[in-house]
Formats: sequence, C-alpha cells, structure tokens
Amino acid sequence: MLIDAHIHLDQYKDEEIPTLLEDADFVIAVSMHLTSCQRTLHLSNSYPQVKAAFGFHPEQSLPSQCEEDALFDWIRCHADEMVAVGEVGLPYYLRQEHAIDDRPYLVLLERFIVLAKELNKPIILHAVYEDAAIVCDLLEKHQFHQAHFHWFKGDETVVKRMIQHGYFISITPDCLYEKEIQQLIETYPIELMMVETDGPWPFEGPFTNKRTSPWMMHSTIEVIAHIKGLSTQEAAKIISENTKNFYQL
Repeated sequence: MLIDAHIHLDQYKDEEIPTLLEDADFVIAVSMHLTSCQRTLHLSNSYPQVKAAFGFHPEQSLPSQCEEDALFDWIRCHADEMVAVGEVGLPYYLRQEHAIDDRPYLVLLERFIVLAKELNKPIILHAVYEDAAIVCDLLEKHQFHQAHFHWFKGDETVVKRMIQHGYFISITPDCLYEKEIQQLIETYPIELMMVETDGPWPFEGPFTNKRTSPWMMHSTIEVIAHIKGLSTQEAAKIISENTKNFYQL
C-alpha cells in the first residue's frame, strides 16, 4: 500500500471516494479555494486515511482581498486539522494562455509561505519550469525548507538547487510514457521523492480513458524502481517512509 501525496479528492463524486481510498494507506487531499478547503475538511473528517491540505490553486483568477483574508482566517482556525498548506504556487499554464500580471500571484504565494512557517506546516507547491526558481528564491528568503514540489518539471540548474535544499518532489503516472519525467527520476534522489496522481487529472498511455485513482501509483513505483535499480518493494518502502515522515503521518 502507498500514499498518494497529491490528489484533488474534493473533485470526485461522493460515491466514487470509498473505492478510490481502497488503493492507498493515506491520501494528501489538496484544495483549490475556500469552498474546496471546506469540502476537503469534510472528507478528512469522514475518512481517516484522508489528510487535508488547505490553500489556493494558482491556475485561476485571484480572490478579492476580502476572499483572501477570509481564506487565511479559515485556515488558521482549522490549522490543527490539516497536514500542510496547499496547493499554492504560480500560474505557469494560465500565463501561457493569457497576458496576466504575475506580481499579485507572487505576493499571495509569499503570504502562504509565511503562513506555513507560522503554523509549522509543510507547503505543497505548484511551480514548474522557470517558476520553480522564483519559488526557490522565496523559500530561501524565508528560510523555509518543508517544501513539496508536486508534478515538478524544470531544468538542471533548478533541479540541483532543489536537491541541495532538500526539497521533495512527487512523481505522477505519466512517468510511464514521458521521457522528461523519467530523466527527472534518474537525477533526483529517491530519498526526496514521493508519488502522486493529481487526480482526477487524466493520464495517457496505458491509463487512457481510465479514471485517475491511487492504484496507478503501483505502476509509478515500478518505473522508479527500474530506473533506480531497486526492487519494487524496496522503492515502495523508501517512498512510503519519505511521505510519512514529511507529512508526519
């Protein structure tokens, strides 16, 4: 059994969730905004293997100042019921589609980093390619090290920087067919690695037209084990322990 280090459980239908949870010891259920946080909290109260993370996904329009303050107040009120701040980060993909001003997103992300440090909680980051270097700058500015970059993609320079600081990454099922992710697995230490599905995001290759579910992590572990020259059992044990220790499960 494994731990899904990043899944949007609140986006599944109620009747789907019990079956999904049969395939994982725990899931780290991330949130998109305040309403999402509230549903994630409900799910974590309903299912003991669901561990909640509260945040604001960056690939959407920014909240108003009133909405932002309400979200931060709510998170502080429920800090004892979460294992991390997340998902938070920078709007890489939104920026590819629209001309947006990044600065307010950067200000909001920094506020989340300060909050995570204040609450002594890890932070789950959406930061890929050139955005990862910017996020590293912020983490270093605040001397904050409990960082998990989910579904990370980036160049050799930022990868080395992240390894140096001990930041964690999580590997998705697309490692079965994406050379870029396979090369990342080869480079990144398994001691700083988790696995995730980012469900319900759909995958291709052998997972085409299949509902994204934690059972897919078994295939991910097999790929990691092969690249790292380990048995599947050895890789699974290391990655499960990494996730348990990082999230204090």
